[in-house]
Amino acid sequence: MSLFRLKQSGGPRDLELSMAGLKIGKSVLQIYGSDHGLISALAKVVGLSGQAYAVAQTQGDGEAFERQAADAGVLVDIKVAKIAVLPYDDDSLDLVVIKQVLGGLTQNDRVLCLQQALRVLRPGGRCLVVDTAMRGGLGAILSRQSLDVRYVESGGAQHALEHEGFRGIRLLAERDGLNFVEGVKSAGAEETAPTQR
Repeated sequence: MSLFRLKQSGGPRDLELSMAGLKIGKSVLQIYGSDHGLISALAKVVGLSGQAYAVAQTQGDGEAFERQAADAGVLVDIKVAKIAVLPYDDDSLDLVVIKQVLGGLTQNDRVLCLQQALRVLRPGGRCLVVDTAMRGGLGAILSRQSLDVRYVESGGAQHALEHEGFRGIRLLAERDGLNFVEGVKSAGAEETAPTQR
C-alpha cells in the first residue's frame, strides 16, 4: 500500500516531483535513463541556489539531457560517465534518482550503481528508484523482457537498496505503471554497506 494518494489532475510531472520531495537549495542527481526531461523538472524545484546533475551513459544521451535543460531554461551539470565511478564527491548530494534503469542493468552494474549512489549521498540523503510496475498476463511477459529476472524475483528495488546498505526503505507509491521506492543513507552507512569484491 502506498503512502501517498495524489489527485488525478495536475501536470505530467506532479507525481515524480511529489515523490522526489525536493526543496529549493538542495542537490539532485539523475543516473542514466531515457527520461531526459526529469532532471530539468527537478532543477526547477531546487532553483539557482541548488544544484542539478545528470550522468549520461553516452554522448547522445548527454546531448538529449542538454536539450531538455535548455528548453526548460534551467542549469543542469551533465557528465558522460560510467556507473562504477560517478564523478562526484563523497557525501555531497541530497537526492539520487534512478528512473527505469536499475532493473535493466546486469547484477554487477546494479550493485556498482547503488554503491556509488550511497557514496555520493549525504547522511540522511535519499535514493529514489522508479521502476516499471509489474503487471499480470501479457503485460507481465512484455515488461519482464526489459528487466533482469533475478532483480524482479529477489524483490526488486527494495531488496537491492537494502542489500547495498540503504535504510528506511519503503514503497512510496505505485501509480501510472510505476513503482517509487526510496532508501535513506544513514549516518555511518559507509561502514555498514557491503564491499565489492
